[in-house]
Amino acid sequence: MITGEIFLAISVTNPLVDGFVYMNARNEDSTTMRMFFSTAWWLVLLSCLGGLGANAQEPLTLRRAIEQALGASPDAKLANASSGEAKADAKLARTQLLPQISFTEDISRGDDPVYVFGAKLRQQRFAQADFDVNALNRPLPSGNFATRVSGSWLAFDSFKTQRMIHSADLMRKSADSSAKAVDQRIVLDVVQAYQSVLYAERQIAIAQHEQETAEALLSSVDDHVKAGLAVESDSMSAQVNVAARKQEMITAQGGLELAWAQLRVAMGTPNLQETRLEAIEVHQFPQAVLNDELEIAFKSRSDLAALGQAQSAQAATASAAKLDFGPRVSAYGNWEQDRPTFAGSGGNNWVAGVQVGIDLTPFGKRAQIAKEAAAKARVDAQLSAYQQQVRLQVTQSHIQRQTAQQSLETASTALDQSAESLRILKNRYGAGLATITDLLRAEDAERQSQTNYWQAVYGDAVAYAQLLFAQGTLTPDAAEGLQ
Repeated sequence: MITGEIFLAISVTNPLVDGFVYMNARNEDSTTMRMFFSTAWWLVLLSCLGGLGANAQEPLTLRRAIEQALGASPDAKLANASSGEAKADAKLARTQLLPQISFTEDISRGDDPVYVFGAKLRQQRFAQADFDVNALNRPLPSGNFATRVSGSWLAFDSFKTQRMIHSADLMRKSADSSAKAVDQRIVLDVVQAYQSVLYAERQIAIAQHEQETAEALLSSVDDHVKAGLAVESDSMSAQVNVAARKQEMITAQGGLELAWAQLRVAMGTPNLQETRLEAIEVHQFPQAVLNDELEIAFKSRSDLAALGQAQSAQAATASAAKLDFGPRVSAYGNWEQDRPTFAGSGGNNWVAGVQVGIDLTPFGKRAQIAKEAAAKARVDAQLSAYQQQVRLQVTQSHIQRQTAQQSLETASTALDQSAESLRILKNRYGAGLATITDLLRAEDAERQSQTNYWQAVYGDAVAYAQLLFAQGTLTPDAAEGLQ
């Protein structure tokens, strides 16, 4: 039987560190007390695990970072605005085919003889007395309320409007293609910045490990000096090593802050808080022949397609300038009602007609043709130059991709070798068979090999992303395959 009181209090401020159980129990049965302790322990453990699950932060994946960048980046907004402007221009060009109709309400008053004579005629209230010479020369002031509906329609302009519409449609497609190219550039920037943060975090981890190792080595050297197994200069060398490792930690922390700043800019979110990123491990990315990659680039590059569409649009504009020499046929019409007062009665009239026009002195049109021809030659040269740039970009990316893969293989082998070499040197130094200089040199080699390895991992993924960008296939789905 249990007699007494039991008090249990559990406080968890950090599920990984803090937590205490306070108990005051008086128990006459030791078996029951062991059961109580076991129950209390499990309560504490479950509370810790529950708090850990509640506070676990979902990592920021590369795909989420890219999607956020595509929605928030100023470059993406600018490209979308340009695309919207081009769509509006295409709609505006089509309005030239529609009739133009306008409505006006004109209120006037005066004593001008011609005005008064005409107003009375339109109002259909001209009388015999109005033929009096004095009335014609010096009429009394008269008012007129005129309601007019007029319209015009360009029926034929030698197909110039149709060519301009075609040009506007091509410029709209060019703007859409340019927007896709901007999206791919944003994806590449996010990939590079995301990888930079991961690499900087690896540098922090390496620097922290090396700093702890250097401090442990200093403690070990001091013990050796006290035991007479090492000289005082060994301790001084170990102290210098600790200071160097601290400096590397400071540099690594600065690199991480800079990498986060670059990621914020790439994502278009200046207030993005530092969070946990999902790691990118070593991948075996597919390889292809350079000629195949070039063929894909010329088919898939959105910026190249945008220039090609702009070239076709300029050709259509130049053709439209030549058609401006042709005849134009337009129709027009006008209906008018004139009244002496706003609500009074009056007369109405209408007129309609067809007009044919040809410019007999088209000096300005000839200059416009020359201007459009020069603009087309400029776009042709830009397209030709850009095709060469695309070829060079794909070739460079192909070579960099191969180099990055070879560097990764070499760095992986060197990492294993340096770790084994450091292990042997530590054992030899502990046995008094090697100097501290040998040991520090081995640690430097091992630290450098770790840096080279993660730099190679980062470089391999970025090089593959750059190759996809050069091919014009770096979509959010393709970027997700990097992780």
